[in-house]
Amino acid sequence: MFEPPISFARGAPAPELIPAAELAECAYAVAQREGAKVFAYGSGGGYAPLREWVAARHGVESGRVVLTVGGLQGFAFYVAEQLARRPGRVLVEAPSYDRPLKILAREGAEIVALRMDEEGLEPDALETELQSRPDPPSFLYTIPTFQNPSGRSLSTERRLRIVEIAAAHGLAVLEDDPYGLVRFEGEAPPSLHELEGGELVTHTSSFSKTAAPGLRVGYFVLPVDTAAAFEERAVSTYISPPFLAQATIAEFIDRGQFEPNLKRVCAELRVRRDEMLRALERGFPSGSSWSRPEGGYFLWLELGGLDAAELATRGHAEGVEVVRGADFFPRDAGLGISSLRLAFSYEPPERIAEGISVLAGLLR
Repeated sequence: MFEPPISFARGAPAPELIPAAELAECAYAVAQREGAKVFAYGSGGGYAPLREWVAARHGVESGRVVLTVGGLQGFAFYVAEQLARRPGRVLVEAPSYDRPLKILAREGAEIVALRMDEEGLEPDALETELQSRPDPPSFLYTIPTFQNPSGRSLSTERRLRIVEIAAAHGLAVLEDDPYGLVRFEGEAPPSLHELEGGELVTHTSSFSKTAAPGLRVGYFVLPVDTAAAFEERAVSTYISPPFLAQATIAEFIDRGQFEPNLKRVCAELRVRRDEMLRALERGFPSGSSWSRPEGGYFLWLELGGLDAAELATRGHAEGVEVVRGADFFPRDAGLGISSLRLAFSYEPPERIAEGISVLAGLLR
């Protein structure tokens, strides 16, 4: 029988973590109840009840919330708006999520990668960059909680400092937070949006990690002066969002299924994270190190100077898929060559243990 590769590359929930039966019931219920309304054109900002729920959760008016087709499409809209206002460079973490890096490169932005450590983005690196040139950057893109790809989280002290720096320089900040609710342990810090008040910080998240990625429901919580332009760009791109998917999520929430499902997902993912950490401790040689995230999907593996690309190639040949760390830095930066991103979200614990054992054996 064919055995599929063990994937530490897929930043996606395992199929068994998706509440498919419950979501199917929700979709059927809203289709029956609302009929043509969820199959027709409508407001570019998205399904009103879900907008209102998101707005209440973040303490803003619903007009400042725009539902998007996943988070990445909204990122493309945000980039276009910000670069139109202030063309030039965009500040990101080093490392950062690879797909936004590709969008920024495609749009011709200069990408400046700022240092991180185990507490997240270093505020001194941000301040030094802002003081180094007279032309202000377009914006800062940050994933402060359970970051993709590193799994690291920005400490509360650093969140406060970054908000102070942004305010002093009038710096727009895009806070990407798809993993924040997927917490296994520890106390959740305040978001940058909460700390700053939402005048400079735009907050974005999605239901891909807390419900189902295939529904493609994301959202942006925008400053008052940019919300209308953002919604207009969405309307001019796709006329109307997919209301059935958004209404399905709203029904899932209204039935009281969102929080229990989130609790189940967190419990399952904690088991998988713990198994990956144990397997790394058992098998990986001295000189290697890795992050220990309190939630999310990923951890960051440092190979102590060894070639990550070679290990990825050999792992592929042995049926284990990983992603090179270099893919999470600006192109030709020469960074991350001894790093890997490992996702623990997709495989069950026994395959996680097997895959880590294979990689460890290749290193030995």
